[in-house]
Amino acid sequence: MASMVPYDRYGRAIGRSFPFDSFFDDFFTSPLVSASSDAAFKMDVVDEGEAYVVSAQLAGVNRDEIDIELNEGRLSISVDKKETEEDKDKNYLHKETREWSATRGVYLKDAATEGLSAKLENGVLVVNVPKQVEKNNVTKIAID
Repeated sequence: MASMVPYDRYGRAIGRSFPFDSFFDDFFTSPLVSASSDAAFKMDVVDEGEAYVVSAQLAGVNRDEIDIELNEGRLSISVDKKETEEDKDKNYLHKETREWSATRGVYLKDAATEGLSAKLENGVLVVNVPKQVEKNNVTKIAID
């Protein structure tokens, strides 16, 4: 078993790479799933009893590039990072920053639609989602 090498590291293990490896890695790896992707952002969800606290790592993203929506219990955070006009006018010799967009979501079954708040500070977006009081879905009906 110790001699087994995962396929994605096979080329490095034998000292060569295959020409289509990066194509398939890029094709099958979603930027929302891959932690090493530039387009993905990390998100934590904490249940604090009376509310959920959702935090997302969004360094370098401005408030106007973020969209937060709660729709039937699904909280979605979308980012559409665009370059500014002054960045496009620069003569870059090497550039690793780029335009990107990503959406992450989480289902919060008992999320309230009122009392929501969000704050972006030091590259961290924190969304507070209060829980609604559970309603009894069963109604007793008296027989006449």
